[in-house]
Amino acid sequence: MSLLPPPDYRPVSYSRVTLTELMIPGYANFGGKIHGGTLLSLMDKVAYAAAAKHAGTYCVTVSVDGVDFLQPVEVGELVSLLASVNYVGRTSLLVGIRVIAEDVRTGSVKHTNTSYFTMVAKNEAGQPTLVPGLILETSIDTRRFLEAIKRKELKQRYQEDFAAAREMLTIDQELNLLEGQRCKIGY
Repeated sequence: MSLLPPPDYRPVSYSRVTLTELMIPGYANFGGKIHGGTLLSLMDKVAYAAAAKHAGTYCVTVSVDGVDFLQPVEVGELVSLLASVNYVGRTSLLVGIRVIAEDVRTGSVKHTNTSYFTMVAKNEAGQPTLVPGLILETSIDTRRFLEAIKRKELKQRYQEDFAAAREMLTIDQELNLLEGQRCKIGY
């Protein structure tokens, strides 16, 4: 174990990680496509690798944003998960992940997922710990950092708006919203 303190800043390139795995039949669901849960597990692994590499310490997943399955992943395809730290706070890191699947027989490549994992760095006592700042090396790095700030603002605003709407929700006054919906009240 190093006794040196972590650096004050690390470049985005320092945290870049690619995880590539062959999709085997054991990963498939009943429809013959790769389980979304398998892909989520791989995304969590690559998010941890990028965050821990940047932070220089253990990191935990605290939030996952924007998991959209854009295209199915097939058995036999090589799935590559490309991850990097897009944003850092004091103890948190936002890891952006792009998932691509390649059919090695045809050479065709498709983008299947993009997701954002918020991780928190922990010290040996399990407490949140300060992470190095981020050196933005390219205009793409800067755009991603700024997008992360906007994403954070929008998420906070959504949470506040939803909490307010939920507090004001009264079933008797909102029953009209159920008209045309595929539900029945059974009580």
